[in-house]
Amino acid sequence: MRRELLVPKLGLTMSEGVLVEWMVQPGEAFKAGQGLFVIESEKAANEIGAEADGVLLEAIAQAGQTLPCGTVIGYWDDGQAGEAAPAAAVRAQPAAVPAGAAGGARIPVTPLARRLAARQGVDLAAVAGSGPRGRIRARDVLAKAQAGPGPAPAAVAPASAAQGTLRAPTPLEQTVAQRLTAAKQQVPHFYLSVEAEMSAVLALRAQINAAQSHRRLTLNHFVLAAVGQALQAMPEVNRVWTDEGILSLAHSDVGMAVDTGKGLLVPVLRDVGRQSLGGIAQQAGELIARAQAGRLSAAEMQGGAITVSNAGMHDVTYMASIINPGQSMILGVGSIREVFRPGANGQPEIRREMGMVLSADHRVLDGVTGLRFLKQVVQALSQPMGLLVT
Repeated sequence: MRRELLVPKLGLTMSEGVLVEWMVQPGEAFKAGQGLFVIESEKAANEIGAEADGVLLEAIAQAGQTLPCGTVIGYWDDGQAGEAAPAAAVRAQPAAVPAGAAGGARIPVTPLARRLAARQGVDLAAVAGSGPRGRIRARDVLAKAQAGPGPAPAAVAPASAAQGTLRAPTPLEQTVAQRLTAAKQQVPHFYLSVEAEMSAVLALRAQINAAQSHRRLTLNHFVLAAVGQALQAMPEVNRVWTDEGILSLAHSDVGMAVDTGKGLLVPVLRDVGRQSLGGIAQQAGELIARAQAGRLSAAEMQGGAITVSNAGMHDVTYMASIINPGQSMILGVGSIREVFRPGANGQPEIRREMGMVLSADHRVLDGVTGLRFLKQVVQALSQPMGLLVT
């Protein structure tokens, strides 16, 4: 039976996406779960898999087009008898052809570039695209605006001439800026800082890694495990504020901040409190690889009440972070410091302490509850053998 392929809606705020590539060609058979095409949203490129075995009949949208969610981009045959799917109301439309485009050629344009062009009064037909297949990006529009004809727009020229080089934010940077600005403005943050003694974790990690080379553990794996167990032990903390009310979450999911080189992304590890350290390490490794390759799906960046943002490799003692939108907490993790503390007999003893700052949403948590949660995390790290038991 002939069926439609649609541009999926990969997040609550997604209204359109760019068809990056077709992974199969018309007439080619595919299996359930096999990638059919790649759609790029403002957050990431998403490989869209087949829902069942079939054959691609027709690809009516071209790579590089920006298309609204729900647009029909092709047809496939599921091999089942039945009537053909009715024609859809929304079909793939050619990318906008700016007035004056030579020969009516289609010019792919990113959504941000189109908005900047309208704001700057730039004719897209006169802009050379630097993206794949000549796609016009925001920086191309700004470059054209600065080049002329005539003086560059006032919004661009003064900053460029007096302060340096101006560029448009990437779609990812734009999204992160908007979401974190909204979070800081709308979420009443409060902050709690503690130190965790990490000598036992360092010793246990060294023993485990020396005994096997299959999957090496990092300090962050231990922190993620401790946070997951704390969520499991304190379900009253595992909740978030929504427009409909306070939502208590069913699983101990934990976000993990990942530096991709193009900006921070936060994939979410699932049910961390019930996972072994090895399971956490495997899940984290897979998500980090997908994040750095730009292949995270929207679903992989949703959920959880807390994110762990570990900056320990950057020689920082404390880090107070902004809560990831949709969550209620973020734990900023600093570097391990060797310090002297009074021992049981009053004599100085060396400790290996790691500073942690919990940023929390005061609509959902109070200071006492936040401190109890932090105490659970610190205790788990001070006695890490308990993290080996799920």
